Amino acid sequence: MDVNAAVAAAAAIAGVLTGVIAMLAFRWSERDQKRPTRTSLHTDPVLPPGVDTVLSVLRSSAVVLDEADAVVKASSAAYALGLVRGGKLSIEPMLQMARDTRRDGEIRQVELDLPRRGSGRGEALAVSARVAPLGSRLVLLLVEDLTEARRIEAVRRDFVANVSHELKTPVGALSLLSEAVMDASDDPEAVERFAGRMQIEATRLTNLVQELIDLSRVQNDDPLEDAESVQVDELVAEAVDRCRHQAGTKQITIAAGGTADLHVWGNRGQLAAALGNLVENAVNYSPARTRVGIAARQVSAPGGDMIELAVTDQGIGISDKDKERIFERFYRVDPARSRATGGTGLGLAIVKHVVASHGGEVTVWSAEGQGSTFTLRLPEAGAARDRAQHHEPGLDDEAGGPTESSPYEPLPAPEVLP
Repeated sequence: MDVNAAVAAAAAIAGVLTGVIAMLAFRWSERDQKRPTRTSLHTDPVLPPGVDTVLSVLRSSAVVLDEADAVVKASSAAYALGLVRGGKLSIEPMLQMARDTRRDGEIRQVELDLPRRGSGRGEALAVSARVAPLGSRLVLLLVEDLTEARRIEAVRRDFVANVSHELKTPVGALSLLSEAVMDASDDPEAVERFAGRMQIEATRLTNLVQELIDLSRVQNDDPLEDAESVQVDELVAEAVDRCRHQAGTKQITIAAGGTADLHVWGNRGQLAAALGNLVENAVNYSPARTRVGIAARQVSAPGGDMIELAVTDQGIGISDKDKERIFERFYRVDPARSRATGGTGLGLAIVKHVVASHGGEVTVWSAEGQGSTFTLRLPEAGAARDRAQHHEPGLDDEAGGPTESSPYEPLPAPEVLP
């Protein structure tokens, strides 16, 4: 009996201890559940109904702050821009705007230049920040990235300024020459001389307007909508015919070679204009009695075979500082020579846009006094047709620039013939 009683007592004591431990564990669990965690600070349903869904589809970077300036909600774009770090808004002017808005409820907006995250070159990130109250305790910050818009606006502004300057030059010359013709009405030789100058300026003005139209067309049109298989030999022949007169005047030999019977896929007119511009530049910037070479070949590439068209001259060459800018609109390596030859400064810009819109690239090799080689790389007709059918995008129109490479040997230094 004594043994049974002892066993029963021990069992009772064990049961009581188990119950006490279970009760303590339950209380401890409840307290842990009520304690805020790092995750719950961002996921507690403190936002007004529907706001979370709206913020997730906004293009702007969104940050929601509570009354203690802690981040309640932040979009991934806000983290990418570096607006939020360590659960806090890291941009002091925006934080001050949020505090002012929380105090008086007034909506505020400001444009700021922020340092670009992860860049040691000091590039600024242009943003527009707008702060508004969200409910009684929260503040909403919306940040829009304006960097690309500002870049496009700067390009447009420079383009308008350059066009105005380029148009003003021949128009002003025509005005002065017409006055000179009127003053020299009794001198037939002077009238003839001034009329010849007027014809030159009128031709330059016509060429400028036409190339502006061409540049606008290649920027806005999709050349692959009416694409066709274009024979490279025909493009080369057309480019040679276009420059035959200028080359003959300077006794420049134009030699074409390379692989025959190659085809590219694209807009025939635009491709002919691009290659023609390169050959024309080669002739204009080469000394008399030299040679311009045009070579074509097929090369392998990861996305399909490419056709390379290289135009090599024995001209003045291009300096390193100019090579980065030669494809800019109206940029001239030698402004005096360009104007003397009737150049508008738009030819290489047109080449760049045509090649990029066809899914290719243009590269340049050059050395001062040794000439230049411009190389067009375009998708071969079959590969380009397959790419178009699968809707693969081409190169960005403004992306990148000329690279310093050429698969072709430059022509030997110019030798002036006796």
